[in-house]
Parts: sequence; structure tokens; C-alpha cells
Amino acid sequence: MHPSQRFYSFEEDFRDPYSRDRDRVIHCSSFRRLEYKTQVFLNHEGDYFRTRLTHSLEVSQIARTLSRMLGLNETLAEVIALSHDLGHTPFGHVGGDELDRLLKADGRPLGFEHNFQSFRVLTKLEKRYKDFDGLNLTFATLEGVLKHSYPYKKPFLEGLDRRFDLDKHPSLEAMVVDHADEIAYTSHDIDDGVKYGLISFEDLLDNRLCQSVDQMVQKEGVERGEKLYRNRFVAGLIKILVEDFIENSKEGVNRYRAETPLSAALDASLPLPVGFSKEVGRGLKELKKVMYQKLYRHEKIIGKMYAGKQCIQALYRAFTEDEGLLPPHHRELLEVRLKQRVVADYIASMTDRSAMKRYHDLYGLTL
Repeated sequence: MHPSQRFYSFEEDFRDPYSRDRDRVIHCSSFRRLEYKTQVFLNHEGDYFRTRLTHSLEVSQIARTLSRMLGLNETLAEVIALSHDLGHTPFGHVGGDELDRLLKADGRPLGFEHNFQSFRVLTKLEKRYKDFDGLNLTFATLEGVLKHSYPYKKPFLEGLDRRFDLDKHPSLEAMVVDHADEIAYTSHDIDDGVKYGLISFEDLLDNRLCQSVDQMVQKEGVERGEKLYRNRFVAGLIKILVEDFIENSKEGVNRYRAETPLSAALDASLPLPVGFSKEVGRGLKELKKVMYQKLYRHEKIIGKMYAGKQCIQALYRAFTEDEGLLPPHHRELLEVRLKQRVVADYIASMTDRSAMKRYHDLYGLTL
């Protein structure tokens, strides 16, 4: 049976379908490799920094809370959250951006995109069964990974199985994961950035949302100069965002359930039924602008990301010029897949440290 026919296949099991999906994801090799993939800071810089694995766990925790409070399927939200970053390359977003550029320059116009790569990991690149590729997950999980980030229509999704209707919103759980992702990375990037002196609370406290958090923390009796302040600030930010999202989404969830048949989905041209209030959403948008300017564009981060980009370039060049440098399994795949895509899949699967080690082995250099 072709894998595309197995999206609805639920063999007998003591677990419910989404619990089975979650277990298959947690036990796959791509999930384990997230431990050594960069979130924002290269993971060898310090033990405290978030990685793609800890980020995915934090998104999962927040998504479960949001789903529970809104009466949604908590386990479906959990597995989408745990799966949503499986397609990320080494060195964070810069690695994916560079791989996208290299593929397009090499005549592959669809390039590289990490959400679609996560979908490919789950349906094609993981090998756990003899007769077909992928993890044999439910349709709802796969749709949630593929479409958790709006807008859904992207060039590389043309020709996709029509069941993944890009003119329709995904499940409410997938929408929740998208917002849980935003809550998680905003809060933990502040935590990591402040701890390592790349951004300060003085940079943040002109923001209205951060001012509300600051007032909450100080009401607890924790002053800005105290060591505990950073921890309480991050917890307070998550609290405000989570509570606002829940309160502002209840009506939309109830209306969606009342007006949308179980077999249908909401037209993607219509607004999302869940989200933050206008005030909090505006404050969060302004906060992310500050973080981009002060944190993500910090010279220390730019320098490390530039080094990661050079690593991706060098590995891509080496593997495309000499196929013999690829592992045996990937050399076999060259018989059925385009070389550039096989090379990109191999590089995307690497961790930061395995990519740097291979770079050193090939070029005799360290980053």
C-alpha cells in the first residue's frame, strides 16, 4: 500500500491514534537529533541555551495547556508541536535559508523550506517499515505539521495531495501550535539572550507588553536587579500571553464548532478563529521587532551564523561535486532521487556538531 493511502490507517492498538503518532515521533531518529540542532545560539556555546529539542518540548507544553483550556484535542496538539521542527537544518534558520539559496542557484526552483521538510521527514525520509517510507501518521497530524504556519499556499506545495487543501485552514489544534510556537520562542529567546548579556531588560521595557510583565513581577516583591527577576519575567510573559490567548479564543472556538460541520474546514480566506487580543498581539509584534534589532542581529550571533552558513556552503559543494563523500544509504538514493535533493536532505538531517566535524574532516578547518 502506498504511504499516501495509509494516512487514515489505524491498526488495532491500545493507544488512540494521536498518542500512537506522538510515540512514533518521539522514537524516531530525527527527533533525537534535535538535541544538537541550533535554536538561536549554537548549542556548543553553553549548556543553558535552548536547542531545537528543548524548544519543541516547550512548544508542546504550551500547546497542551492551550488545547486543554479550550476543550481541544490535547494529544493532537502535542504531536504537531513535537513534529513541527523536525525538518530544520543545522545552524538554525540561516542554515535553511542558505540551503534554499544553494538549491535554487543549482536549478532546483522549489528550494528548501523547513515546514515542508518536516512533512517530508514524517512521510518519506524516516524509514521504519519495510513496505513504505515514513512513520505512517494520521492525516490530522501531517496536515497540522504542513499547515501550522499561515499562509499555507507556497510554491513548493504545488501538486501536493489534494486532501491537504491549501484553501482551507487546518485543525484548531494546528492553529494553537502556531501560537504556542510564538509564545515559546519569544519567551525563551529573551531568557537566553539576557542570561548571556546579548540583550538587557532596559532594551525591552519600553515595550507595553514588557511593562505589564514588569509590573506583575514587582508586585511579587522581586526587583529588577535581583537574580530571580529574569526567571519571574519569563514566567510572567508566558502567563500573560497564554491567558490572553485562551480568553480571546474561547468565542472563536465555540463559534467554529457551531458553524463548521465535522467533515468541513474553515476557508483560509477567513480570519483565524483563535489568537491574541488586538492589544496583546500589537505588543507582541512590537516586542519581536525589538528582539530582531537588539538580539537576533547582535554581532555575536551574526558572526556564529555566518560561520554556520559557510559550513553549509562547503558541505553542499563537496557532496555535489563528489557523490562518493555521501554515506552509503544516500548514495543508493541517488538512483531514485535528484542528486541536489539527496544532498540537501543529508545536510538538513545533520546536527550542528556533526556538520562541523564533517567540515573539519573535509577541509582541515574548524569553525
